[in-house]
Amino acid sequence: MKERQAVMKEIRSASFTTPTSGVADGYAQANLVVLDKAYAFDFLVYCERNKRACPILDVTDVGSPKPVLTGHQNDLRTDLPKYQVYESGKLVESVNDVTEYWTDDSVAFLLGCSFTFEEALRQNGIPIRHNEEKCNVPMFETNIDTIPAGPFSGPMVVSMRPMSQQDAVRAVQVTSRFPDVHGAPIHIGDPKAIGIDDIRTPDYGDAVTIKEGEVPVFWACGVTPQAAAKANGLSMITHAPGHMYITNVKNETLGVL
Repeated sequence: MKERQAVMKEIRSASFTTPTSGVADGYAQANLVVLDKAYAFDFLVYCERNKRACPILDVTDVGSPKPVLTGHQNDLRTDLPKYQVYESGKLVESVNDVTEYWTDDSVAFLLGCSFTFEEALRQNGIPIRHNEEKCNVPMFETNIDTIPAGPFSGPMVVSMRPMSQQDAVRAVQVTSRFPDVHGAPIHIGDPKAIGIDDIRTPDYGDAVTIKEGEVPVFWACGVTPQAAAKANGLSMITHAPGHMYITNVKNETLGVL
């Protein structure tokens, strides 16, 4: 397991461009959404109304790429392994540096990520399939509508981890302690109940093996704002799904006893 500082150095040099699940254990990870300041208040309200999918960890000052609460020495223009650029709801580019897209009116939001509680799942003996198969976590758009705010609306996105029924019960207990990084699952079992027709074809990330006797467990996901961008023709900069910002916040400080 690489230390956080070593990983961050590789990310800044663009030599680390892969998903960050299982990387720099001990430190919370975060989703990124960067908007023009004209939309920042509406997005703040959207997050407050949809905390399971969009729990806020940090918000930057207008024009600043420095996240004061989660790593003031870091630069959100360069310190993620991969970004996505949406223009009028269309994904136009995936890049390793968004300096050229950042403006004096940019406001960045950092949202809690479920990769944070995976360390606790592993410590409880619950295997993480996308780590075992060395791929990205599967993510799906659902039929669960978010509560709109201004121009922001659309389906909740979920991440999925298959596990035994016994482990699923324990996973609920473990992740309930981490409400700032999505908390407990929002659904366990039949994918069709939340509008997922084919569990083998995720909307984001990679498909993983679901073994006989296992159940899919679904958590709200911070890719939800990207679904809102697509649904409403919005422009924003985001992390590439699974390629997160590694904060300087210790995982356990986000746990609720």
